[in-house]
Amino acid sequence: MKNMNDNNVIFDQRSDGLNAFFSKIYALMGAGVLISAVVSWIMITFFADNMVAMLDRGGFGFLLLWLVPLFLVFPMQRAALKNSPAALPLFIGFAAFFGFLLSFTLIMYTATNITLAFVTAAAMFLGLAIYGRVTKRNLSAMGKVMGVAVWGLIVAMLLNWFFASTGLMFLTSIAGVVIFSGLIAWDNQKIVNVYNANNGQVNDGWAISMALSLYLDFLNLFLFLLRIFGIAGGNRD
Repeated sequence: MKNMNDNNVIFDQRSDGLNAFFSKIYALMGAGVLISAVVSWIMITFFADNMVAMLDRGGFGFLLLWLVPLFLVFPMQRAALKNSPAALPLFIGFAAFFGFLLSFTLIMYTATNITLAFVTAAAMFLGLAIYGRVTKRNLSAMGKVMGVAVWGLIVAMLLNWFFASTGLMFLTSIAGVVIFSGLIAWDNQKIVNVYNANNGQVNDGWAISMALSLYLDFLNLFLFLLRIFGIAGGNRD
């Protein structure tokens, strides 16, 4: 009986520790999304005319700006996994910069489409996050496939930058929703795996690394849903 009680205490402690780890990750992710939202709001509210003028000029400048996050993610992840003191400031700066980029997309869509996309993304994220945490199915193979698929998606989107095909945009948006839905489930299961693999000894770097992954999963899901709603319902004139 004593051994059984001891096992229950250990299980409860591990469960509490895992819940605390999830809470820290989601607090960081939520802060990142909030920072991006605030920066986007500031840009659209106070600099709308400047943004429209920049969009009208277009050019490769915007393409290069959207490629910047790709080159920032890897050093940020390395800093986080090394538990570097720079990891958190880098994450905050990345969220602010992504919010700046996001504003140039949001200004092209109606408030209705933005709201529908955000609510849909939030609902999907919640369901997929719960599934990823509680499922007994090993999602690692799916996670690897989705990770590779992201690069194919990036290539297709770069090609569509030149072709400007609405059909290809719609197909890549559908693919993006599927890919990042899979990654949301996998990344939530990965949190459990990381916690267990480290016997609960997870530092702040791990929390920042996983928060960054979930932040990117959510915002990309939101953006692809926004494009779908925009195509279906029309963009802002």
